[in-house]
Amino acid sequence: MWHWILLFAAMGMTIFWYSRKQPFPEISARFALILLFISIILWLATNAPRGGGNDLFPAYLSSIVGGSAVIYGVIKMSVTNDDVVVAPFGGVLFCIGSITLLSERWNEAEQIEQIGSFVLASTLVILEIYLIFRGLIIGVQGISWSKSGLRQISRGLIHGNNGAISHFEKSWDMEEQWINAMSHAALALIYEKENNEKLRMEHIVQLEKIGGWGAVDEAWTETIREHLDLN
Repeated sequence: MWHWILLFAAMGMTIFWYSRKQPFPEISARFALILLFISIILWLATNAPRGGGNDLFPAYLSSIVGGSAVIYGVIKMSVTNDDVVVAPFGGVLFCIGSITLLSERWNEAEQIEQIGSFVLASTLVILEIYLIFRGLIIGVQGISWSKSGLRQISRGLIHGNNGAISHFEKSWDMEEQWINAMSHAALALIYEKENNEKLRMEHIVQLEKIGGWGAVDEAWTETIREHLDLN
């Protein structure tokens, strides 16, 4: 039981650390809290007066929680572009739990069942490698930082490591120039609000190189202006 407690606790703390580097940290932070809560529950279970219980319960729990996290995380990673942490770490839990369950009756299984279990376990590992590559190696896409930058403006958080300026400065995308145009436009408007003509012109020049204001959706600039009270 203790190795499961340590697994959930270590995963929770690691995810919480990674969450601070995300544009929307609350998503992975909630997942981290769930894992830490599970580790506490398992620890309390080991100290229960009656003890005992199903030794495979943590494996089932890991599979269910991990599988749910993968589904939720893939949506956040590929559809809404809000988070890249939940899916790969949820995949780790899902792989560990599932492979543990598959290996539990390995000795009693027939050869065809062993082959099937091996193929299934290998497939899970390959999918997990993809999730790690897509989430933790490729990392956060520029559109995610751009979206979070807009949210920070709406909150009135402009400066600092978690301010709108910092988020927009992380949103550059070499393949999607329209994202760069949105970020340069937002930064130009922010510096216009702050009467910083030098920095405003720097971003105006960069914006002109990729199409100028015409390359930016009017709804985006109007939203930025509205939150900055520039209208």
